[in-house]
Amino acid sequence: MEKSMGQAQNTPTLKRSLKLWQVIVLGLGYLTPLTVFDTYGIVTQETGGHVPTAYILALTAMLFTASSYGKMVRVFPVAGSAYSYARQSLNPHIGFLVGWVSLLDYVFLPVINVLLGKIYLSAAFPMIPGWILGLLLAAVTTVVNFRGIQSTANFNTLLVVFQVIVVTIFIGLSISHISTGAGDAAFTVRPFYGEEISLPTLLTGAAILCFSFLGFDAVTTYTEEAVNPMKTIPRGIFLVALIGGVIFITTSYFTQLAFPLVEQFQNPESPSPEMSMILGQDLFYAIFVAGSITAALASGIASHTSASRLLYAMGRENVLPKRLFGHLHPTRGIPARNVFFVGVVSLAALFLDLETALAFINFGALTAFTAVNASVIAHYYIRGNRRSLTDTFHYLISPLLGTSFVVFLWYNLDAHALTLGLIWTFVGIGYLLFSTKFFTKKPPLIDFEEAI
Repeated sequence: MEKSMGQAQNTPTLKRSLKLWQVIVLGLGYLTPLTVFDTYGIVTQETGGHVPTAYILALTAMLFTASSYGKMVRVFPVAGSAYSYARQSLNPHIGFLVGWVSLLDYVFLPVINVLLGKIYLSAAFPMIPGWILGLLLAAVTTVVNFRGIQSTANFNTLLVVFQVIVVTIFIGLSISHISTGAGDAAFTVRPFYGEEISLPTLLTGAAILCFSFLGFDAVTTYTEEAVNPMKTIPRGIFLVALIGGVIFITTSYFTQLAFPLVEQFQNPESPSPEMSMILGQDLFYAIFVAGSITAALASGIASHTSASRLLYAMGRENVLPKRLFGHLHPTRGIPARNVFFVGVVSLAALFLDLETALAFINFGALTAFTAVNASVIAHYYIRGNRRSLTDTFHYLISPLLGTSFVVFLWYNLDAHALTLGLIWTFVGIGYLLFSTKFFTKKPPLIDFEEAI
């Protein structure tokens, strides 16, 4: 008995050391401030030049879902995110499928960031083979994560700060550009509202922009490594979405004033490189490209961290093979095997195309958002009988509003994403039937008291 107690005490655990600002920085690294430029051209054309308003709609919709994540982490303070919430509030088998599909979002984002980083680096260093650059990026994100959560948070802080500096310079140069008589030549509300504005086009634009907010939910995977997680994580979730939204709205406003039309550019759907050249010539163009590489690296590191924690949560419960995924490094207190596993998976960027990887991510993210909103209703409103007027708004109306916009996103998901996502879902159903012997046994439960 004494021996078993001693072994339990010596069992490695995730190290609780992250403060609120570190959680926010990791979330912003995942979110990527510079992503505002990735969709600017497309959404400008879709909304007729009202990108900031579309961002406001997207932010409002995402805050409802962010609120649902905050509510669930208070009762289930573990690293499994949507997987843990769904398996406890809805059903263990549904929880498994939510976790299985969510892996698409968490595991494929490191792939996308290696892919994007490889594209940016290849443009800057065309003499180096792309596969070497991709291998280098995957190695860097893996090594940074292996050093521990504190090193990861601190390194990502530098990368996020650099992105904010690039965005700030871009805004400053845009203001200078406008003051010379270019663009709209005046600081007006036209980017927010004009005679040609229409709700259908704004909603279409907002649907595209919602995917810019992917990352606030990843904050929940740091729950077991955060100090005072009951307060830190809900605040972190909300602040990551809010700060990201403010950056996106502000940047798109000044960009819209400086460049109200994108048809003038050689590549209207992706005009940011040309815009940076117009604003600051070769020097700022080089800084902007460096910022894009930094953004891919920061998001790659943060998403690598989140993916390894979700795999650990599922492995710890033996939903995935525990020997591989449920193991923690005895001294570093990190899921080291998962860190290396995600690093290997990210090498898929060497042969996958961007469209396929994005399809997997979008399907996985929308599944997680839907499940978390449903979990709030099931846990608080139905099981908890929280049905006063105030509670009805918090635990029924708010998650329903979040779900309604997610449903709109589902409707706008392209057929390629739906096809690949459904194939992965059916593979998960097959694995679930096999591992539970056709639902004759349930996955093991976790003691949440140990995770607080």
